[in-house]
Amino acid sequence: ITNLAAKCRIATPHDVVTNSECVYTFHSPFTTDKGIVVNLTTFVGTVDELAFMNNDDASDSSALFVRICKKRVPKENGVDGKSEPEKNAVKLGVGVEGGFQSDQEKYDTISTYSIVLMGEGASNDTPQVIHEMPFDAESKTSSPMLVSQSADAIIHHAGLAVKQDLTAWELDDEPKPVSKYAESLPFVGNGVKVSPNPSDWKCEKSGDKENLWLNLSDGFIGGGRKNWDGSGGSNGALDHFTEAGEKYPLVVKLGTITEDISTADCYSYAKDEDGPVEIPNLKELLEMRGIMVAGMQKTVKSTAELEVELNATYAFDAITEKGAHLIPVAGSGLHGLQNLGNSCYMNSCVQMLFSGTVPEISSRYGTKDGVTSNSLLKISPTKAPDDLLCQASKISCALTSGAFCGPVPKSAEVSDPSTSDPKYRLAPRMFKHVVGHDHVDFRTGQQQDAAQYFSYLLEKLDRAELGAGGRLQRKDGSGPPLVSSYLFSYKTESRLVCEADNMIKYTESPPESMLSLRIPMSKSQLPDTSMPDLKRQKSADPGDDDKEKKEVPTVTFDACLHEWSALNTIDDYRWPHLQKSISPATSQTRFVNFPRYLLVHMQRYELGEDWQPHKIEVDIDVPEEISLEKFKGTGPQEGEKLVPDEEEGTEEANTAPSVSSVDEGALGQLMDMGFNMNGCKRALIAVGGSNVEAAMNWVFEHNADPDFNDPIPEGGTASSAAAPSDSDVDESVVMSLVENLGCFTADQVRAAVKHCSGAADRAADWLFSHMDDLDGAIAALENNAAAAENSEPKPTMMLEDGDGKYNLVGLISHIGKNTGSGHYVAHLKKNGKWVIFNDEKVALSEHPPIRHAYMYLFQRSDTVGSPHIEF
Repeated sequence: ITNLAAKCRIATPHDVVTNSECVYTFHSPFTTDKGIVVNLTTFVGTVDELAFMNNDDASDSSALFVRICKKRVPKENGVDGKSEPEKNAVKLGVGVEGGFQSDQEKYDTISTYSIVLMGEGASNDTPQVIHEMPFDAESKTSSPMLVSQSADAIIHHAGLAVKQDLTAWELDDEPKPVSKYAESLPFVGNGVKVSPNPSDWKCEKSGDKENLWLNLSDGFIGGGRKNWDGSGGSNGALDHFTEAGEKYPLVVKLGTITEDISTADCYSYAKDEDGPVEIPNLKELLEMRGIMVAGMQKTVKSTAELEVELNATYAFDAITEKGAHLIPVAGSGLHGLQNLGNSCYMNSCVQMLFSGTVPEISSRYGTKDGVTSNSLLKISPTKAPDDLLCQASKISCALTSGAFCGPVPKSAEVSDPSTSDPKYRLAPRMFKHVVGHDHVDFRTGQQQDAAQYFSYLLEKLDRAELGAGGRLQRKDGSGPPLVSSYLFSYKTESRLVCEADNMIKYTESPPESMLSLRIPMSKSQLPDTSMPDLKRQKSADPGDDDKEKKEVPTVTFDACLHEWSALNTIDDYRWPHLQKSISPATSQTRFVNFPRYLLVHMQRYELGEDWQPHKIEVDIDVPEEISLEKFKGTGPQEGEKLVPDEEEGTEEANTAPSVSSVDEGALGQLMDMGFNMNGCKRALIAVGGSNVEAAMNWVFEHNADPDFNDPIPEGGTASSAAAPSDSDVDESVVMSLVENLGCFTADQVRAAVKHCSGAADRAADWLFSHMDDLDGAIAALENNAAAAENSEPKPTMMLEDGDGKYNLVGLISHIGKNTGSGHYVAHLKKNGKWVIFNDEKVALSEHPPIRHAYMYLFQRSDTVGSPHIEF
């Protein structure tokens, strides 16, 4: 130990210290009696057997470590050493006065430390403990000073995890304001008296007997607000306030009034308050309606208590199966993931990809022989935290092995002490960092779009797999492996028919890994409410038993597919075989191949009239078995007249009109507005040759360009200033967003549309969510795109194909007004049964929300039970 002391370093606040988790596994100081060991030189924490992983330096065949072991025990704060019973929460918060008790308040952590001298031993895979001595106040004095200082610095360092953890949160820490309308509130002397019997109370509009609010001015009783998703009250109280000319703004919730008047739930509908308020003269106002507060008892939950209950139980209506008595499960492929703060989008995608639902991925990254056996973990400890293949293997091994599962909770609705025990928790911090650290959105702690994340994750995995060298090869050793996206990859065939001469042109798209479907609301139907799965699930409140779910229209999955593959007309298509003249074309899209796994994204969000993203209230009728055979492309058929193959460069000419194609009438209109001819020509060339309105927008954006008025080279198309668009971006979508949003340039919109795979609603949402630093966000996108282009290209290979019959094996559902907020939940089919993965809560699913899902994963039927041999 003395000889190695010189190599010890003292960690500073700027050093990265992994003192809470092994970089290769999810072992932590809590999981076993051995805890983890942290190298006193590199500050990297591992389990014993991986301490010298991939060590090529013979001089480092032995090293010093500090072993960190922790154990959680209940606090003994009560009388005679017994634990105090936990008090009910009365405030929406954790670790705050009156809120939920934090783990620090309920448990003590007993920590023990030791200095370990470890050597590689006979094999690099079997390190041996040469000597171990306790590290405590007494032993510190007998250890070399540098060893003691190094160990102390590691033990007391904040560590990698602390920056991402928030131990206390509070949503309602501001006192309610006193309503300015209370003192001079109008009182209508209409003789209305309120019955003291709660059974007599009902909404005067709907007849509802729950969630009732009394107007303090005229005695009207109405239902509470209706929520955005259709749940909540009848909205009677708010509607009455509007109908009465907004003169009587103050209401109180019946059932919350007690002798302690401060407990009453009061609200102001006035536009300049519109929130909970205090009403000092509430007692007097109630007495004028015959309500004597003395002796009154609370009979319903206040608004704040309902919010607390929501946060305590994670009850999110149909998607999280509220009201269903779910049976918790645990084991291989059945371990939840800790929410790191708005990371449910990542957790849902990780469960779908790495927990065994896609056997090929879990075979490559997971394990059958323990969490340290996968060969992708064989990388030096200092490189492991930033290596995607290692971290993917780490998370997949943990999920597929079930090695970190704790006791199965008695109930999925009631919190169990084991669910918060760090011994059994999987917190995917390193995985989140290594995937998202260079992405403008995914590196933040904000909620993100799960569909975008899934696509980005596949791209990152592909890049890492192709650059893995000898760590990842084909089974026969013949070259680079099949990348993960291969399992999801399909091509589409576009059949274009020229209306001028009925000649046909076939084109194939590049490989895609996600099918995005628009929902055709024109084909929707109101549901048959007699169907059991459409009945509203009953809540825990007895008064809600007879409430039915709000009727929403239903669109079949088949209708969505037909909409995707329907004939559509392209008005201004330029045909090379017609000397580049314009003629309308009809286009139809079909599958070229059917991938092993088909990932479908439903476009459940659209731009409303206010150009804000809104959720489409619709159910999708998705069978668990589908056939796509009728959507298979056929390619050129006998007797069809095909458009001659284009020479190199003609496609560019098709998308970027030449000077000669500029419409003279449009050019004249622009010049009449006072612009130079060359600038007008550049504008028309940039937008297709004839669209005056789009050209005007281009002029306003580019009239300050240095070459705006320069002559256009002979035979040229658009200048460099014209910022040619990518071939995969629909310029009509770009210009429509530019015109309607009104606050973004075409280049900004184009970047967003490209990033969101052409989806206008997602592009608008992305733009508004990055307004604080839009230029920086776009620059980051461009840097990522440039890195992708410069990376090693994927090997060209024949995509897998099959018979087009699929089974539904997974879904990701979203709750919230848009994809950048709310909550994501995954439902996966395990051994023929549906299982819900709601972050750390894992249970058998009674009512999988197939009709409500945002993403669907299908497996081709002929591959079930036959994983691809190259994985």
